[in-house]
Amino acid sequence: MNKRLLALLFTIVPMLTFAQEKGLDQKIDEAFKPISDFFNAVIFFSPIGDTPFVLILLVFSAAFFTIYFGFPNIRHFLTAINVVRGKYDDVDKAVVEEAYGDVTPGGDAIETIRDESKEGEVTHFQALATAVSGTVGNGNIAGVALAIALGGPGATFWMIVCGLLGMSTKFVECTLGVQYRDVDEEGTVYGGPMYYLSKGLKDKGFEMLGKITAVLFAIFCIGGSFGGGNAAQSNQATIVIKELLGLDSTGAGAIIGVVLAVLVGIIIIGGIKRIATVTEKVVPFMAVLYILACLYIILSNVSLVDDAFGLIFSQAFNPKAIGVGGVIGVLLVGFQRAAFSNEAGAGSASIAHSAVKTKYSASEGLVALLEPFIDTVVICTMTALVIIIFNTGGVFQYGGDGTGAVLIDGVAYEGAGITARAFAQYIPYSNVFLTIAVVLFAVSTMISWSYYGLQSWKFLFGRGKKADLTYKLLFLTFVIIGAAASMGSIWAFSDAMIFAMVFPNMVGLYFLMPVVKKQLKRYLDAIKG
Repeated sequence: MNKRLLALLFTIVPMLTFAQEKGLDQKIDEAFKPISDFFNAVIFFSPIGDTPFVLILLVFSAAFFTIYFGFPNIRHFLTAINVVRGKYDDVDKAVVEEAYGDVTPGGDAIETIRDESKEGEVTHFQALATAVSGTVGNGNIAGVALAIALGGPGATFWMIVCGLLGMSTKFVECTLGVQYRDVDEEGTVYGGPMYYLSKGLKDKGFEMLGKITAVLFAIFCIGGSFGGGNAAQSNQATIVIKELLGLDSTGAGAIIGVVLAVLVGIIIIGGIKRIATVTEKVVPFMAVLYILACLYIILSNVSLVDDAFGLIFSQAFNPKAIGVGGVIGVLLVGFQRAAFSNEAGAGSASIAHSAVKTKYSASEGLVALLEPFIDTVVICTMTALVIIIFNTGGVFQYGGDGTGAVLIDGVAYEGAGITARAFAQYIPYSNVFLTIAVVLFAVSTMISWSYYGLQSWKFLFGRGKKADLTYKLLFLTFVIIGAAASMGSIWAFSDAMIFAMVFPNMVGLYFLMPVVKKQLKRYLDAIKG
């Protein structure tokens, strides 16, 4: 492990020397922008009007799965909470007892077999924490600010709708992730859309389609791990660090990126068990602190909350909504930012959920549906309320410059910078708190996404140590690129990579949804019995 860590350090630390060159951040941004623009144009094609097809696919599919499975986001919400609490852990024991009684034919005690029967590496809570850490990040802080800056308060309404519908999509893909996972001789789990596409579609008689879509997904997921799960996170962390420390050096972004890369590299070398150990502590702690800070601001301005919600609902259906072209524009901004934040439909979270210890795939599907609720309905909405309350007196103009930046006191702010100004208005020294929150959310998201990307990399290039090291070096390079490049370039690339995963993933969800329905019935019958 020490040798691999040294290899990572010797690869990225020399960049510190080059970071002193004048304009290094700008040079990196100029080199990266054409790549970002190309992928953004390809993925967000619009066959009808200005509405990208991928967003139509996401919204329609989420609504369809909600109806097909009988509104699991509502009917099974409390069941999902109980699964995370461990209330139904004994159903695995019941599976073995039904087959063998108290003692197996070979003489093994039932408790021993119960432990062996739980294929997987992490608990329900750890799997949820790891997956939530991949979604609860700067999409909640910077992404919400971007949505409101572009689409005004009404974008919040569509983010909430997208989050509620996305719960059903997340349930489907994470159930399939566990159902079709691979477990090697050492107990290491390999799962996600790559596996349910290749194995599930083969079972349905579409082997070639399964192979093609699995490879496409793996490629897009690697891109997503470099973009939305990595570069976008380091980009926003760098913005708040530079703001806090007053750094204006043209190489400051690259230097901060190197520091973040070293920190992330130390953690991701340990694999999913270390990642889960870190995220199960960091994510709940930071999420609770962030929610408490939002609640403090909201409750301190409780008289403005009804006005804020009034704007959210009225502007959602305002045909003259500022900045983005009316109702459709606001809807698209809201859905795009919510989908980027909770990743429902992208299939990424099913990779983390696949590592759970269970014999019932639907149990983890139910756990997973909590993700969009926590991420979008709760945390994103709180961030939105804080920003809208902050702008009650017209501190900035909704719509801004049309790219996500707004002027506050004559200074341009974008993303997390807008949220930071809102916090600073009501909480002393909140710039320090928010900087820590953004950095920790960014790091937790990056380490979770490194696992997603690595699993896809293994699917394509094998499970050897050299392949692992190659991926991790590339991943850490994008930490630095994200920190140095501009927000516009990074987020355009990140959006493209995250949403590209939707296309192959949806093929699997539609073909295999009857399997999910069967597994849901099996699990619900088990916990009732």
